[in-house]
Amino acid sequence: MTTADTQSTSSDTLPSAFDSPRPRMREIKDLDAASLCARMRLGLELFDPRVVELSQEQVLQAWLEDAGVGIWPIRVLIGHLADAELVLAHRIRKVLAEDNPELTLWDEHAFIDGGIYGCTEGSTLLPPMGGDLAMIHTTRNWLCALLMQLEDDHWSRQGMHPINGPMTAREIANYNCYHLEHHAWYLNAKIEKLLGPAPMPEPCGDGGCGKSGCGCR
Repeated sequence: MTTADTQSTSSDTLPSAFDSPRPRMREIKDLDAASLCARMRLGLELFDPRVVELSQEQVLQAWLEDAGVGIWPIRVLIGHLADAELVLAHRIRKVLAEDNPELTLWDEHAFIDGGIYGCTEGSTLLPPMGGDLAMIHTTRNWLCALLMQLEDDHWSRQGMHPINGPMTAREIANYNCYHLEHHAWYLNAKIEKLLGPAPMPEPCGDGGCGKSGCGCR
């Protein structure tokens, strides 16, 4: 399948993932708190739903840099997002609960090299992606339920990051929002390389169903 093939569109396919704008931290920083929470709650809705239809061979496929979709296999990318949701949610909760706490680092590459995602040579681990996707959804909604209750002064509470220095709850939430959107772009681009452009959702008939993202709207 050529790049031209994967980026072609027609009336029965959605616009190419490659044409979608990549997220910018500047846009996220400018949101008010309510808009940030609404954007964060999209979560898995940003993912091409065909991610659950991929074969084991497809989710384990590594990528060359010149493919323009990032080098991580999809299995690694999804596992990384699940771990990042846990780490970033805990950092925010720690900042809200403790006075100027130390925010510990985590080595994302050690998680990959250690075979946590079952993609290293000789690894016998291959946990199903369903658990990771469920973790992303549940953790993000759990976090957003807390964030939507915060008063203005809560957002400015700080923790000490060993590399970045003082970070507020708002800054960590901004990064959480950006991080998932950033990787979702690469995920969708990989899926389009494998399966072609995403098809338009099937309409739900007269009147429509009212569901967000549905083709009947």
